[in-house]
Amino acid sequence: LMFSFELLMLVLIGGAHHRSGALARAHVIANATFIQVRKIENPDKVVARVKAVSHDCDLALLEVDESFTKGIKPAIIGDLPDHSDKVAVIGFPIGGDEVSITEGVVSRVEVQKYSHSQRYLVAATVDAAINNGNSGGPVFKGKKIVGIAFQAMDDAQNIGEIIPSSIIKHFLEGIQLGRANAIPGDGIVWMNLENSYFRKHLRMGPGVSGVYIVDIDYGSSGSDKLQKGDVLLSLDGNSIANNGTILYRNRFRTQFESVFCDHYVGEIIPAEVLRDGEVLSFDIELKPQQDLVPRSQYDILPTYFIFGGLVFQPLTRNYLETWSKWYKNAPDEFLSAYYKGVITKEQQELVVLSKVLVHEVNVGYEACYEELVTTVNGVTPRDMKHFVELVTTTEGPLTITTSEHGVIMLDVKMCRAATDEILERYRVTSDRSEDLRETATHHQPALTALP
Repeated sequence: LMFSFELLMLVLIGGAHHRSGALARAHVIANATFIQVRKIENPDKVVARVKAVSHDCDLALLEVDESFTKGIKPAIIGDLPDHSDKVAVIGFPIGGDEVSITEGVVSRVEVQKYSHSQRYLVAATVDAAINNGNSGGPVFKGKKIVGIAFQAMDDAQNIGEIIPSSIIKHFLEGIQLGRANAIPGDGIVWMNLENSYFRKHLRMGPGVSGVYIVDIDYGSSGSDKLQKGDVLLSLDGNSIANNGTILYRNRFRTQFESVFCDHYVGEIIPAEVLRDGEVLSFDIELKPQQDLVPRSQYDILPTYFIFGGLVFQPLTRNYLETWSKWYKNAPDEFLSAYYKGVITKEQQELVVLSKVLVHEVNVGYEACYEELVTTVNGVTPRDMKHFVELVTTTEGPLTITTSEHGVIMLDVKMCRAATDEILERYRVTSDRSEDLRETATHHQPALTALP
């Protein structure tokens, strides 16, 4: 893949001689193998390389040769914009080749869903026209940048959203500090406490507010301290209202998840909960966002494992998107896991039997695909690696059950003996993806040269 685009924000970066930095949207360079950039006034392109990327907040920093930025003054990034601030959006929207400038005002600053990562992070809404091609364009308030255009509502007029300067600064400062580019997640399934009877039952006194923790993903931020049934009262010193909002930076009323936009993975923040009528205080370590069904993944190869011609892979959004209008047409059990699934100690990833490469060792099981694996010889697989371990360490009959009441019984010795033949027949170079090679304990076929 080769991506070429014209509008970049120039910033200063260190660590390499004769290098400058250009800030871009992560979705523009996602899965790219070769990137070129050019200046507006110059038709000649130069090669750029990815220095850092955060798919969570849809930002990327590219390295370009210093000669490319010679004579150009880096942009100055301003403060988080406020309501009614007048802004100018610069970009290359559809309809022409020249740079376009549209003007508008900031109408709100709150948590929004970032379409690239499906994360809920702080964004600013503007009424300036933002169309296809504006993506990645800087948004100016006066001479300072207060955001980057990144998405717009399809069914509304003049409602566009920008990645605010606070997120941009956090991303760049994290690079300088050597921090992980992921924005922490909470993993909390919660509900509001606007019902007065519910609050009374939880022994919440006058003036006490918070949200009720219905569930929490195993291994997520605070999962070792917080519990189901707790009332989360405050996070990082921010009191949580009964509708789940905080006063973010003492300026904007928005969901409490906004707290994580100001921190890095590994940091410690305070939290308060009400448990059995008693207020408890904890310090919780922030961890990356974790989902039972991972959201959109970029810059990595798919995980898969083939045994006896049966193709297994983890359930991910990337896999769901193989269905046209996946949110309507993918199997109901997959969608339920995507929207409502919670990680537990016993199950941290879901394994799908996605396809059957027909062979005499799997005759009769041709219809057993697009189903979740429930057990392997009576054991529920914890994740994909555990599943491979269960299969590869089996010496006797192998029995796999699926969520649609399927029962698959395989002769392990015959399946192993047929592996090379199956791979050659279906033009597959290996029985498993690179990330699963370390789990190989028995049969690891040699790579087959393809015609």
